[in-house]
Amino acid sequence: MNTSLLRLAHRLALATALVAGGCAPYFHQPLSTQPARLGAEVNANAELRSLPMPREKAVVAVYKFRDQTGQYKPTASGSSFSTAVTQGTTTILMRALEESRWFDAIERENLSNLLNERKIIRSTRAEYSEQTGQRQPPLPPLLFAGIILEGGIISYDANMLTGGAGLRYFGAGASGQYRQDRVTVYLRAISTANGRVLKTVYTSKTILSQQVDAGLFRFVNFKRLLETETGFTYNEPSEMAVKEAIEKSVRAMVFEGIKDGLWAPRNPEDANGPSMRAYLQEKDENLTVDVLGRDLHPRRSTLGIGLSAGLQRYSGDFANPLIRPQGALTVRYQFGAGRWSAFASAGRGQLSAEKYLNRTLNYTEGGISYRLFPLDAFTPVVFAGGGVTVPQRLAGGASAVPVPHTLFGLGAEYLLTKRIGLHASLENRYFLNDKLDNMPHGSYNDYTWGGRVGFTYYLGSSAKRQATQ
Repeated sequence: MNTSLLRLAHRLALATALVAGGCAPYFHQPLSTQPARLGAEVNANAELRSLPMPREKAVVAVYKFRDQTGQYKPTASGSSFSTAVTQGTTTILMRALEESRWFDAIERENLSNLLNERKIIRSTRAEYSEQTGQRQPPLPPLLFAGIILEGGIISYDANMLTGGAGLRYFGAGASGQYRQDRVTVYLRAISTANGRVLKTVYTSKTILSQQVDAGLFRFVNFKRLLETETGFTYNEPSEMAVKEAIEKSVRAMVFEGIKDGLWAPRNPEDANGPSMRAYLQEKDENLTVDVLGRDLHPRRSTLGIGLSAGLQRYSGDFANPLIRPQGALTVRYQFGAGRWSAFASAGRGQLSAEKYLNRTLNYTEGGISYRLFPLDAFTPVVFAGGGVTVPQRLAGGASAVPVPHTLFGLGAEYLLTKRIGLHASLENRYFLNDKLDNMPHGSYNDYTWGGRVGFTYYLGSSAKRQATQ
């Protein structure tokens, strides 16, 4: 087989791999029309159905629970005349109240239709009584509500988080993009006896849109062009997101009402049962969750002890420097929520250049480090400080002279567990005189570049939970 055939086979294999990878989403695409089906449910509906049974259902009325944002659907060229969210949220809320089994919802959105129908019934019965002489029973009175539920969709944040990644090499590549929106729902209960707002709850739901595509554009031979592309786009239905947010708000309203004594479960033990404890725990954890869904509670304790090892390279008066190992023991003490911390280290390493230099270094140093995201498991770190390096005495030479140095570096840390954090860093030590290699020469002092990896063990419990800034 000649070289051209090998190249063609390689390119065809690459194209096949790209097409096969891109075809995975198509295994689930609709290839024919589908019959009507029951509406899809979401996780919040299962939570709604798992609520404990009430002692007595509360009669509630819903007049209007609609989109209050007035926002139109965003497009690449601006906005369209289509609204960003569904306008039928009253209907969604009525079904959620029914599914919860805690409320008897009465019709108020189209009250005029109901009253007109009752007029028609009374008129028909009156005419029938006149014609037959048989007295007809009166219509039963309408139910009145002890509680009115108000609120609506008060926010729709488009493009709250966007991003993507891609790679293209010699005409072959793939890319992916994503966008995250957010819808926010408020629900409040109002007493019809005195107009007092009994309780207000607030829920939100993100809406994900993503696009993945891959393609190949290559000349496989003279006047032979191979071009292929594939991809898919997924948009989470905004109606399902609104439905989940509303059902979550109804569930929250039930638990908040139990907690405040507005209504009670059939079994008194359910007032402090597993469902209530799970809700209170979720509510407590939500205090440290930001708008992007990150759990931002203090994770690291005040005191930490770490070990690290790595490599360093000398740059000084000797030519051909070599890379040599180093290691250190570090003690860290953090202030407040952990954005700033102080550290002290004792380490040992080697200073080496080809044929001429090979010395062991002992050093102690301290400084301040700054964590960019102190409440996250992963955070970049910047640090600076200074210390003293003591070179090993040369054979037959004078005693070692301590050499002061400065320290600058950057790195990252990831909490593997609640107590163990893995970290990696790049650092520079600049010596304040030119005596490190025992060869004072030139206009510049010696310095080293190094990299280290290690772990930190945090002692005690994490810092007291604080409000995020």
